[in-house]
Amino acid sequence: MEDAIVYIALAAGFGLFMAWGIGANDVANAMATSIGSRAITIKQALLIAAIFEFAGAVLAGGEVTSTIRKGMVDASFLIDKPETLIFGMLSALLAAGIWLLVASMKGWPVSTTHSIVGAIIGFALVGIGPDSVNWDKVSSIVASWVVSPLVAGILAYVIFSSVRWLILSRRDPLERAKRFVPFYIFLTVFMLSLVTMFKGLKHVGLEISTMECYLIALGIGTFIGVCGKVFINRIQPDPQAEKEFHYVTVERVFAILMVVTASGMAFAHGSNDVANAIGPVAAVISIANTGVVGQESPISIWILLLGGMGIVVGLATYGRRVIALVGRRITDLTPSRGFAAELAAATTIVVASGTGIPISTTHTLVGAILGVGMARGIAAIDLSVVRKIFLSWVITIPAGALLSIIFFFILRAILG
Repeated sequence: MEDAIVYIALAAGFGLFMAWGIGANDVANAMATSIGSRAITIKQALLIAAIFEFAGAVLAGGEVTSTIRKGMVDASFLIDKPETLIFGMLSALLAAGIWLLVASMKGWPVSTTHSIVGAIIGFALVGIGPDSVNWDKVSSIVASWVVSPLVAGILAYVIFSSVRWLILSRRDPLERAKRFVPFYIFLTVFMLSLVTMFKGLKHVGLEISTMECYLIALGIGTFIGVCGKVFINRIQPDPQAEKEFHYVTVERVFAILMVVTASGMAFAHGSNDVANAIGPVAAVISIANTGVVGQESPISIWILLLGGMGIVVGLATYGRRVIALVGRRITDLTPSRGFAAELAAATTIVVASGTGIPISTTHTLVGAILGVGMARGIAAIDLSVVRKIFLSWVITIPAGALLSIIFFFILRAILG
C-alpha cells in the first residue's frame, strides 16, 4: 500500500490520543479511592500510577492483540477490504479519544472499553453492515452495566460492615485493627495478585494454570500479610489527634493498605486496558505493512511504549477531574471505606475474569463506592452525582458509535 506511511502515522497519533484519554479518565479507577480517602496525595498518586500503569502497559500489555477488540465484529467480513478496516480503526480511535476527552472535561467516569467498542460497532454498521456485528456480545455488555456495579456494591457493603463490626464499633479499635487488618491485607493482596495474573499477565503468553495462579496468589498474600502485621504492630497511637477523631490511628493502618491496593490495581489496569488504545494501532500497522487482514496483530515494543506514555500523560494533565468526582463527591471516603471499595472491586474483577463476563473496571469501582456509602445510609450518597454518572454510562456506546460513523465517512472521503 503506497499510503502505508500515512496510515501508520495517523494510527500512532490517534492511538496516543486514545491512550491519553484512558489516562485522563480510567486511571481514576486505581487512584480515586486512595486520594478521596486522603491515604495518599494527588502527587503521590501520580507517581504510583505513572510507575505501575506504565509497567503494566509495557511489561504485560501483550505480544499480540485480537484485530477487533472483544470480538465485537467478525473480521472475516473484511478479508477483501483491508482499507475499510484501516479507516474503521482510525475513526474508532479518534471517536473514542474525543468521547473520553469530553467525559474527562465533565469529570464523568466512563468505560474506555465501552468507548472503543461503541466506536468499532459504529464503523462496522456503515462500513460493513449490521450482520457483521456480534449482537450477543453487545447485549452482554449492556447487561454488565447493571450486574458489575450491583455485585461490587453488595460486596463492598458486606466488607465495610465487617470492618465496622470487627474493628470500628469496638472499645479498643486500634488493638482490634492490629489483630484483623493483617487478614484484610492477605485478602486484598490475594485478590490483587489474581487480578494481575488473570487480567494483567494473560497477554504476555505466560502459561500459568488457574490452580497455579491461586497458589501463587496464596503465597504472595501470606507473605505480604505477615510483613503487614510486623509493620502495623509498630504503629503507636497519637492521643492528641485521637481527641479530635477517635479512629485516626486505625485509619492510618488502613492507609498503608490503600497504597498496596492502588499499586496493584494500577498495574492490572495498565496491562489490560492499554489494549483499547494499542489494539487498533497494531491492526492498522499490520494491514498497512502486509495488506492482509488477520484475526490477530503482533504488537511491537514501541507501540506498548506509546500506549504507556499516553496513559501517564493523560493522568498527569487531566486525571484529577475524574478522581475528584469518584473519590470525593459520590460519598465521603476514609481509608477503611476506600479499602472496602477497592477489595470489592478487585474481587468482582477476579470473578468476572474467571467466568468470561465482559465488565468495566469503572462501573465496578463506582458500584463498590456506592455500596460503602449505602452501609452508612442513603443520605451518605450524593444522588445527583450518581445520576450523572449512570447517564454518562448509558450514552457511551451510542456516542462512540455516532462519532465513529462521522469520522469514518470523513477519513474515507479524504484518504480513500
